[in-house]
Amino acid sequence: MSLKAVAIFSLASLCAVAAPVQAQSPFAGLLARLEGAKDQTGVTASNGRIEAQSVDVAGKYAGRLTEVAATEGEMVEAGEVLARLDDREAQAQVLAAEASVLQAKAAKAQADAAVMQAESALDVANTNRDRVTTLHAEGHAAQAALDDAVNAATAAKAALATAQAQVENATALIAAAEASREQAKIALEDLTIRAPIGGRVLYRLHEPGEVIAAGTPVVTLLDLTNVYMVVYLPASVVGTLAVNDEARLVLDPVPQFVVPARVSFVAPQAQFTPKSVETSAERDDLVFRVKLAVPRDLLMRFADRVKVGVRGIGFVRATPDTPWPADLAVNVPE
Repeated sequence: MSLKAVAIFSLASLCAVAAPVQAQSPFAGLLARLEGAKDQTGVTASNGRIEAQSVDVAGKYAGRLTEVAATEGEMVEAGEVLARLDDREAQAQVLAAEASVLQAKAAKAQADAAVMQAESALDVANTNRDRVTTLHAEGHAAQAALDDAVNAATAAKAALATAQAQVENATALIAAAEASREQAKIALEDLTIRAPIGGRVLYRLHEPGEVIAAGTPVVTLLDLTNVYMVVYLPASVVGTLAVNDEARLVLDPVPQFVVPARVSFVAPQAQFTPKSVETSAERDDLVFRVKLAVPRDLLMRFADRVKVGVRGIGFVRATPDTPWPADLAVNVPE
């Protein structure tokens, strides 16, 4: 299995509340009955291990690590700071972007003033054109004077349109500068690497002072809300299973507890039993990989007890209406 892998759901630290028990002694008789009378009990058992989804938390940009706050084994909340990259250059880019915004706003103020000036010039040109038009109609102004007045009014109108376009251009420049500023701020924020989910730090992969490439994982987290046991079952059993069917889990360190679970996945293709999984069937039998997910609310109660390296047994029923044996009644610590 890859490093994206495997955490084992263990309640071993709760054993202090119960008398010491050998790992399989309470279920030795039950397992023998299940193996010898599967058709009668309708319950099938398979050894497996409980895995938890892992998440590699990486930096979006290349840079030098100035801090790695995560410690292997500790619990972190979503959004908590795990590491920081050197952000001096990014801070300078934010300052430059803010200066560009101020510059664009100053350009817009100049454009607004130019519009006011052009509007005043247009008013003067229109007034002069109207006056010369009246004088020309009364025979007191030459045609050339009228033509000049009309042309001046037209030029003033065009100058106003140009000034108004400059205002729109300045407004667009402000929007572009503000967008660049937000982009610079986001880049600055991305230099702080935060936990995307709550969980446990599985691996701390780099140390302060190291230079990492973009997308390089810095910390690996375990998602303790996504914990499941992987078992391998023959086609005769898988054929009657459905997603969300009830299941039961018994863990080797604490066999006095029975953990509820549900079928969350059934592989669409058969495979040979992995050598790392010990089953009572022959190694070359074709089986289907099945996930038995632990309820989220139960995981939230015992999130601080998720550990690595423990195996257990998964139990499934042939049909949903098959009664669970009394030995497999749900029994979890309060």
